Parts: sequence; C-alpha cells; structure tokens
Amino acid sequence: MKELLITATDTDAGKTILTIALASYWQTYYKDLRLGLFKPIQTGIGDRELYTKLFCLDQSLDEINPLWYKTPVAPPVASEREGRLVELDRVWSTFTTLRQQKDFVLVEGLGGLGSPVTHELTVADIARDWHLPTVLVVPVKLGAIAQTVANVALARQMKVNLLGIILNCVKPCSEQEIADWTPVELIESLTQVQVCGILPHLADITDLGKLAKAASNLDLEKFLSLPTKV
Repeated sequence: MKELLITATDTDAGKTILTIALASYWQTYYKDLRLGLFKPIQTGIGDRELYTKLFCLDQSLDEINPLWYKTPVAPPVASEREGRLVELDRVWSTFTTLRQQKDFVLVEGLGGLGSPVTHELTVADIARDWHLPTVLVVPVKLGAIAQTVANVALARQMKVNLLGIILNCVKPCSEQEIADWTPVELIESLTQVQVCGILPHLADITDLGKLAKAASNLDLEKFLSLPTKV
C-alpha cells in the first residue's frame, strides 16, 4: 500500500487535521522516505495553501492540487459557475506520476464520502475506481453514530476499501462526552469497522510537534505501511 485516502462523514469533520498530523508524524520519524501530499480537487482557499506553509514539499502547487476552483462550493457547482470542466483525467495523471515518485502519498478528499465530484460521481466512486485504501474521519459530536453508520454503509455499497475510523474532537471534549457521543464499542458493533484512535482537539494546527504526537497515539499500523523508524 503506497497511498491512503482520508475522507470523512462531512465537511469540517477533521480530514485536514488528520492529514497534517500524519504528515508531521511521517516527516518526524521517516525523514529519508519521500512523502507526497495530494488534494485532488479544491474549491476556495484552504488545504493546499496550508500544506505549503507547514511542510517543505518537493512538489509544485499543481502537483499538490491539480484542479482548483476559486468558488468555495461543490466542484460540479464551481465548475458550472466558472465555465470549466471537472478534468478527472488530469487529476488521475498527476496522481499516477506522484505515487511513482514517492514512497507514500496522503490523499485528502473533499467534503465527505458522499460529496459530489461531478454530476455523476462522488468521493466514494473515486475511492473505489482508483483502488484507494481509505480511512474515515468522524467528528465527536451528537449525531456522530448515525453519520458513521450511514457512511460505512455507503462505503460498503460502493466497495470502498475502508481500513478504519478515526474519531476527531472538533472542539474540546471531556472523556464523558466522547463516550456518550462516539462510544467506540457501539460504533464498531454497528459498522464492523475498527476505530483506530481519537484525535484530541488541537487549537493550533500549525504546531507540528503536537500534531506528530497526536498521530503517534493512533493505531497507525492499521492504515500505514510503516518501516522501522529512522
């Protein structure tokens, strides 16, 4: 496995936090190995700008994010407003080249697993068609159980290779709130998918040390092919 798709139940669930936490961990412990960051499609300002701010990447902006729209809405809507096609073959070509050049590629999806990429395709379709091992980020909040069950059902229906679930504290949470809103045993029982850890609330997403430490507390062996630390 040379790549991992990071998707979520919805927008603002914590995909970016997990992506940069994993990147921080990788660059802390695997400095001799080449890591790529990939945002297939982005609308508005956000992830690609953050990646280039936080990490020294041997990638151009187009190699990080080959398809960008100024309008911060779903890609099919943005493409219509801006009079541009959603060029998935261009995205695929860039991704294919990148994974040939890197030892591992973190792919951050847009929106949630059911978010539209075109008028016909969702993120789940891309995950299946591109054979991307996938991790699902679930925000710790009321209603998270139902969202998780629905997204895992979608992943199963679409034959997505879903490796695990990461819970993310989108705001400061007590242990009791985490247990009440996202009970691990119940989620695993309902979905038959392993919960691979919980990300604490990280107020400063530019603190790479704290991000790497947070990632180290996850069950990384489940979804990263990790060699011996350097």
